[in-house]
Amino acid sequence: MKIALAQVNTTVGDFAGNTDKFRLFAQRAEQAGAGLVIFPELALCGYPPRDLVEKPRFLERNRQALETLASNIPGISVLCGYADTAPAGSGKPAANCAALLTQGRVQFVQTKMLLPTYDVFDEGRYFAPALTQELLPLGGQQWAVTICEDIWNDKSFWKKQLYSRDPVEELVQQGATHLLNISASPYVIGKRKFRIDMLRALAIRHRLPVVYVNLVGGNDSLVFDGSSMVLDAHGKICAQAVSFEEDLVCFDTESGIGDIHAQVPEPEYTVYRALVLGTRDYVHKCGFHSALIGLSGGIDSSLVAAIAADALGPENVLGVAMPGPFSSTGSLTDARALASNLGIRFEVLPITETYQSYLRSLAPVFVGLSADTTEENIQARIRGNFLMALSNKFRSLVLSTGNKSELAMGYCTLYGDMAGGLAVISDIPKTMVYRLAALVNRASEIIPRSVIEKPPSAELRPNQKDSDSLPPYEILDAVLKAYIEDEESPEQIAAHAGADLALVRSILARVDGNEYKRQQAPPGLKVTSKAFGIGRRIPIAQCYSQ
Repeated sequence: MKIALAQVNTTVGDFAGNTDKFRLFAQRAEQAGAGLVIFPELALCGYPPRDLVEKPRFLERNRQALETLASNIPGISVLCGYADTAPAGSGKPAANCAALLTQGRVQFVQTKMLLPTYDVFDEGRYFAPALTQELLPLGGQQWAVTICEDIWNDKSFWKKQLYSRDPVEELVQQGATHLLNISASPYVIGKRKFRIDMLRALAIRHRLPVVYVNLVGGNDSLVFDGSSMVLDAHGKICAQAVSFEEDLVCFDTESGIGDIHAQVPEPEYTVYRALVLGTRDYVHKCGFHSALIGLSGGIDSSLVAAIAADALGPENVLGVAMPGPFSSTGSLTDARALASNLGIRFEVLPITETYQSYLRSLAPVFVGLSADTTEENIQARIRGNFLMALSNKFRSLVLSTGNKSELAMGYCTLYGDMAGGLAVISDIPKTMVYRLAALVNRASEIIPRSVIEKPPSAELRPNQKDSDSLPPYEILDAVLKAYIEDEESPEQIAAHAGADLALVRSILARVDGNEYKRQQAPPGLKVTSKAFGIGRRIPIAQCYSQ
């Protein structure tokens, strides 16, 4: 039997749009000669639906969309993920299901058994787990239908199991001939290779082909890379979809031959593609068509502008330079050159006069007090106000430009440079910002060389440099990764990073002390194993120290 892997980008709650997309891909699959087309986990309602599944009407519309889809695709069988009502007495509102649609009706349903509750996942909050499983007989084969996490508990691959049951092992014991998994597995750096290793181990252990269909697209902070594939019983990749794009690939279960599409190389290319996809989908799925960015002439805003231009088209991006009393002439020149290179609209809104007005208004209250970060933050907040005014007037989403290193250390201003609707590079450490900038310039100089070569500075006081307030980024980023992503102790970090223990402790103290800022930041696109956001839940008011 010829099967098709439909790697689609769906929007949460857009049942009409998602159903239309399913029909289109099913038609393409049928035209390619496939007898079965497979869609990702919860693709019919969009992933992750989160608290929407607690609304009975949402689940009703999900079921209606499923039945409508079944009645409108008579010539090919469809296997797709959707959310259904949980069994009575389960204590949960919903079930995460896969359904086979054929001959105009739903003929088979399998519920997800393993429900992850770590990092960004909170499925135990919403879904009732499957208690039993059945094989799906189709095309002369016995298909083991699993959903995402159901394949992530192989005792031969994982040193530590998170669950007492292994759905794959149980289905193989029932006589499965093919392993099939529909998934909504988000991208993080290195995830694509890790998945291949895991799926290969699964295929080899059970000596069965593995069909893996993953979601693609951005939904809030999460970016799904797709990278759907088929591996034979020896672990060889026989079919593979592209990453970070919608795709349809076919595979013949008899001959073992399938479509193999070109892949995006690791690691900087995949990170950049993830940021472009995540930005495009966040802006469009939130109902915007354009974005605007405060262009400081620095490397962070330059990178965000390049990403936005690739994501939305240069004609839909506005760069705004807001020179202040301490801005260098070179910064304005660099911002203008970048905008010209990208082909985006460029405006200059000086803030010095507004800043002086603020100081005059505050002078009676500040009398006798020395200037400090208060005056610096006023400049940042004026810029934030200007950007939000443009956002309101032109219905254009502000993209904030702070990186992970700055956000970790609180080297950012609430309601100033943190203002915006999406923090595009908030999960990108500063050292990676430079690597991505080099990628942008791989064919020609888009980001001016002077931007890359000059020492980073917020330019909020005379001769200010980031190094006045932060350790060297090479040291800082190593410490931050060890603490935030690897959960290492100060002593372990000092040893691994080759840093002084007192410096490490001071960095960690700043990370912990700035949680209140991060929880007021706009959502950011997750690309590392532990990002600031829904996958890292640290109390704001707490006294624990490392």
